[in-house]
Amino acid sequence: MGNLSRARRVTAALGFIGLLFAVLGIIMIVMVPSIIKQQVLKNVRIDPNSLSFNMWKEIPVPFYLSVYFFNIVNPEEIIQGQKPQVQERGPYVYREFRHKSNITFNNNDTVSFLEYRSYQFQPDKSRGQESDYIVMPNILVLSASMMMENRPGFLKLMMTFVFSTLGQRAFMNRTVGEIMWGYDDPLIHLINQYFPNLLPFKGKFGLFAELNNSDSGLFTVFTGVKDFSRIHLVDKWNGVSKVNFWHSDQCNMINGTSGQMWAPFMTPESSLEFYSPEACRSMKLVYKEQGVFGGIPTFRFVAPNTLFANGSVYPPNEGFCPCRESGIQNVSTCRFNAPLFLSHPHFYNADPVLAEAVSGLHPNAKEHSLFLDIHPVTGIPMNCSVKLQLSLFLKSVKGIGQTGNIQPVVLPLMWFEESGAMEGETLETFYTQLVLMPKVLNYAQYVLLALGCVLLLIPIIYQIRSQGSKDAISQPSLAAQPAQLPSPYTPLLQDSLSGQPTSPKV
Repeated sequence: MGNLSRARRVTAALGFIGLLFAVLGIIMIVMVPSIIKQQVLKNVRIDPNSLSFNMWKEIPVPFYLSVYFFNIVNPEEIIQGQKPQVQERGPYVYREFRHKSNITFNNNDTVSFLEYRSYQFQPDKSRGQESDYIVMPNILVLSASMMMENRPGFLKLMMTFVFSTLGQRAFMNRTVGEIMWGYDDPLIHLINQYFPNLLPFKGKFGLFAELNNSDSGLFTVFTGVKDFSRIHLVDKWNGVSKVNFWHSDQCNMINGTSGQMWAPFMTPESSLEFYSPEACRSMKLVYKEQGVFGGIPTFRFVAPNTLFANGSVYPPNEGFCPCRESGIQNVSTCRFNAPLFLSHPHFYNADPVLAEAVSGLHPNAKEHSLFLDIHPVTGIPMNCSVKLQLSLFLKSVKGIGQTGNIQPVVLPLMWFEESGAMEGETLETFYTQLVLMPKVLNYAQYVLLALGCVLLLIPIIYQIRSQGSKDAISQPSLAAQPAQLPSPYTPLLQDSLSGQPTSPKV
């Protein structure tokens, strides 16, 4: 009897625990998605108390700038009118350091900041030294010549004389370090002396001179603390909500983020839009495919075919014109009117005529396309590779002797890749807190529900078996029933029991 009572108590306890597990599992199934969403919203907004604030303030991911130069093989022949021939040199790799300063939280749910950048040469990752010499077009001479194309002849002759006096030629031979970070040029001093507002720089001239140890402008972005729908979107850049470099309101709009984080909970229908001060415009990348990086699920975003398309191919880009062949964007209006063009490296995804006009170019998707891999739940980049090319349009300008018989051509100067990937402790922390823990909670809720259901079955099965045993005990046993003899012997048995003699029937 004691064993029976103990069994009942055990089964009842198991049933109660099972009920608790099942209820807890159901509650988790209902509540966990909402809890995870709230935690993500709390940790991705720009708030000193959020998990991603330090990551936003000073990017922990090691970024690298890899630069490839197009060394001119036949400069004299180009002046004589022959097809340019180039040889790619590099990469020359620099570690890129970024940090935000002057961080100011405003009353309208925005934060303003300056992001400073600095670069440090990495010899072990480079194929060459900063002391390597590269033959390149003389951007100042050729740009000035293009600007003088429609001016009176005597001004052109004067410019030819000035160029000759200063020893300026159409092509120059300078080191990688000079091309990158600047060199003294007598022409710059002369222009700044007589035309002080013509050039945006006063000292050395270099393709990246303005980027090193400088900021990318004053960004003001929405924090997402009060209004999550606008998180990370740029409100203003240098105090304006649109630029004035282009010829349409759509092209001048400052859209998207500052290019470091995006809104969470992305879908394949989402796009990545950001404003690039270097390109003086907003850019939009589109979803391509799902992937995995370091165990973290990602969405890959790439450049659409229309990113640098000209106005005739993609009408919304008409505001970036005057345009040339499709696949290159004229950026002269934001680069001191120099005939510079932005594109993918080697004119990838551009009109084939551009690459065919220069010997030594080999565009292909694997080496020259750009991508960003984003964790869709948080909107944080895991791995990125942004590749862009800078080219110069050059041609002979009648009256300026230095330009000779140069045939019109868009000649690549260099292309660069900015790349970075989350790694080490940062990647482990990110994986643990934003991937592993939600996954554990997701599995736990179903395990609890399943375990609860199993435990609930134990008292039910015990009750059914107990009821079956009681029914069996209450029925008479077959051994207690009188034996049923065959019918011929029944009368004899009855007579003997009554004491009466019997006689056999004949």
